Amino acid sequence: MMKPDLPIWHAPDGSVVSCTEKVKVMTENMEELAQVAQDAFEDAILMGCDEHQVRAFLVTMMQQLDNPYRA
Repeated sequence: MMKPDLPIWHAPDGSVVSCTEKVKVMTENMEELAQVAQDAFEDAILMGCDEHQVRAFLVTMMQQLDNPYRA
């Protein structure tokens, strides 16, 4: 399984997210997301898609995520 290098998570005010349970959930979520992205990427390559186009799409998709909690 792909293990991404995870950052130290920060709150919007710059403070470190230090709650062990929150960090655990973030780690699990990011590792799961990395694995799903890797699987989708490999499937695309096996189906003959252009690697650069798939990478660009994945980046764009992440940049377009919506924050439903924005005030």
